[in-house]
Amino acid sequence: MWLMRQAGRYLPEYRALRAEKGGFLALATDPPAAAEVTMQPIRRFGFDGAILFSDILMVPWALGQDLSFGAGEGPRLQPPLVDHALGELEAAHERLEPVYATVRTVAGQLPSATTFLGFAGSPWTVATYMVAGQGSKDHAETRAFAYRDPAAFDRIVAAIVDLTVTYLSGQIDSGVEAVQLFDSWAGSLSPAQFERWVIAPNAEIVRRLRVRYPSVPIIGFPKGAGAKLVDYAAGVKPDAIGLDETLDPAWADAALPIGMPVQGNLDPLALLTGGAALDAGIDRVLAAFRERPHVFNLGHGIGQHTPIAHVEQLIRRVRGA
Repeated sequence: MWLMRQAGRYLPEYRALRAEKGGFLALATDPPAAAEVTMQPIRRFGFDGAILFSDILMVPWALGQDLSFGAGEGPRLQPPLVDHALGELEAAHERLEPVYATVRTVAGQLPSATTFLGFAGSPWTVATYMVAGQGSKDHAETRAFAYRDPAAFDRIVAAIVDLTVTYLSGQIDSGVEAVQLFDSWAGSLSPAQFERWVIAPNAEIVRRLRVRYPSVPIIGFPKGAGAKLVDYAAGVKPDAIGLDETLDPAWADAALPIGMPVQGNLDPLALLTGGAALDAGIDRVLAAFRERPHVFNLGHGIGQHTPIAHVEQLIRRVRGA
């Protein structure tokens, strides 16, 4: 058991450290501080997995876009590639070095029984930020760009694939034991675009990593994939698959290959609510996956206002099952 975004804003010790460092990027690129954030939920809750504290936009930052996190705003990337060419960027791969230093620090501190997970954003999700320069509700600007100029968009995706393989390799070489590919915006695509911009590039990342690290597990998480999850599992062939909270866990268990490990998929709002709603959600997930390997997790990230007591309730319920 571990929780997406478990090293984050719901923890008072995290909020205190972020205030001290003065901003997200400053915190994420300070290896001792980022290592401390990664360790905080392990010390407090004893989760079975520690997830590296970083951000999916480290890859576009290393590709040469300027990255900033404004107060009360989402991330910003400059220049947006909707009206600038990828070739105008000057790569700065050294920007990834603090992440590797964080991994080495955490690897030296984690209990031996705790698995260390690294991660990267999947190419489609990363590309939505690179093209638009920021997040959006429906990613219309990026989807239209991909329709209008698929060759240019393919060059962006290919650059993300190449650097993601390098980036995850650096994390593995520095000490992570498994990696996850987060495709947070996979649900915004048509079936044909899903095949081209989600399945194909993620499959290529998995293929290349398997050549280098055949024993390192790779988790794929295509949030919002719905029924396309079956095609994702068959096409990408991850070692495990993450399930978001919109999926019926019983359907997922019946639809996915027998024996394929799954991760998820408790609704983060059930955790926020606590009480009987949380217990019922936990029991539903556990019942659905009792016959296959299952990493208990949320269907997406833990909310910043989630009470600590509800996380403790979750742990008691899952570990007492």
